[in-house]
Amino acid sequence: MKIAFIGLGNMGSGMALNLQRAGHEVVGFDLSEAARQLHAERGIRIADSAQNAAQGAAAIITMLPASQHVEGLLLGHDRQAGLLEHLNAGALLIDSSTIAAATARRVAAAAAAKGIHFLDAPVSGGTAGAAAGTLTFMVGGSSATLERALPLLEAMGKNIFHAGDVGAGQTAKICNNMLLGTLMIGTSEALALGIANGLDPKVLSEIMRRSSGGNWALEVYNPVPGVQENSAATRDYTGGFGTDLMLKDLGLALESAIAARASTPLGALARSLYAAHSLAGHGTQDFSSIIQLLQENAGQV
Repeated sequence: MKIAFIGLGNMGSGMALNLQRAGHEVVGFDLSEAARQLHAERGIRIADSAQNAAQGAAAIITMLPASQHVEGLLLGHDRQAGLLEHLNAGALLIDSSTIAAATARRVAAAAAAKGIHFLDAPVSGGTAGAAAGTLTFMVGGSSATLERALPLLEAMGKNIFHAGDVGAGQTAKICNNMLLGTLMIGTSEALALGIANGLDPKVLSEIMRRSSGGNWALEVYNPVPGVQENSAATRDYTGGFGTDLMLKDLGLALESAIAARASTPLGALARSLYAAHSLAGHGTQDFSSIIQLLQENAGQV
């Protein structure tokens, strides 16, 4: 199948390469010249625009930073037509960005009006999962469209969940990331406390991992440098899921909570802490660098 992949960043890179390894013809595009050059060197054919990448494609996958980027690309902006205007009826459009559920529904309605089949399918699993093809997809859309998309999703992920109608995938994703952001803060706080009292963070991590405090951050994404060989923390908090992206997702969760009149006090507090961390100049660092904020406030670093 010919697939257009728009957005070859940290997550999109591994996803596009896995589709290519599965035998699909992948044509990519990214606004970053460095990303385009890197993926050309990796054997992916690169188009000079999103429109040209999508020309003749049976499926189009987008992996972009935020709602405004998805809307701008697909629906258009500044009197410029969106990509939907250039897609053939019957095409499959999968958006794996993390965006507002309302944005996903707007895009789906515009796509349906042109006979284009749409899924919102955000992912979890980080850059390691994207590279390994073990992502979790949280899918919103019709069962028939999901059935058509399964061969593509299975080439990129290990777990595919049908969350419900369009927008449900995005809601599931922001619930997950609100919990993740909160867990990372709690994990960082506990480890910072142990370090302040002279404990070895590797030993403490293993104790908590095998005890009632065990969680994903301790298992595979430890925030303390040197505890896990391949963690973002050990790479000086580079190459992972950025603080500003976590802040964006926590903002989406807060907006959703306000709209639904749901109580999310820990999610709101987590957003405030990540906002402070970003304002302190750590927006591009991996979100696990939040431990630095806690240690700085305690005078540990």
